[in-house]
Amino acid sequence: MKNLVTAILMTIVTTILLGLIYPLVVTGLAQVIFPSQANGSLIRSGDGTVIGSSLIGQPFSSPGYFRSRPSAAGANGYDAGASSGSNLGPTSQKLIDRVKADVEKLQAENPGKTVPIDLVTTSGSGLDPHISPPRLSFRVPRVARERAPDRGTTETSRGEPTLQGRQFGFLGEAAVNVLELNLDLDSFYPMRK
Repeated sequence: MKNLVTAILMTIVTTILLGLIYPLVVTGLAQVIFPSQANGSLIRSGDGTVIGSSLIGQPFSSPGYFRSRPSAAGANGYDAGASSGSNLGPTSQKLIDRVKADVEKLQAENPGKTVPIDLVTTSGSGLDPHISPPRLSFRVPRVARERAPDRGTTETSRGEPTLQGRQFGFLGEAAVNVLELNLDLDSFYPMRK
């Protein structure tokens, strides 16, 4: 009986300590020390409306916007509640057919240019918010035609302010946050009417 009472008391104490007190303390510290990150790195418009998160990719369908990597998360892609890759292997005919179709479509959009690999492959989470500088360069002509046909293609790309270098200076590759880039474009080069 003594062991049973001890076990029940330990369960209650550890539940209160680790299930209630510890999460509240960590959440409180995070809100004080890193409030933006603790709240999901949300990006808001001038009136306070949440536009998106700098951590989660989202779809852009207008030709005047740069687009995120393809997504396999959820039934229609970009579903933050179903973050995952497609789990299709390199010999999967379904994956091969999808990539071939995407490459053909992109080559028709930009003839003669090599299609960057991250334009046709999904990330592991399906929610990668970044694109590589080569992908950015590949998309500049299309975005320029939509936003500033009289200015030329190079002036329309404002990727420098949103270019993120390698993590810690040596991990990964340089990347551009798509949402931040598109917001910069809206500020500098609004969509043509």
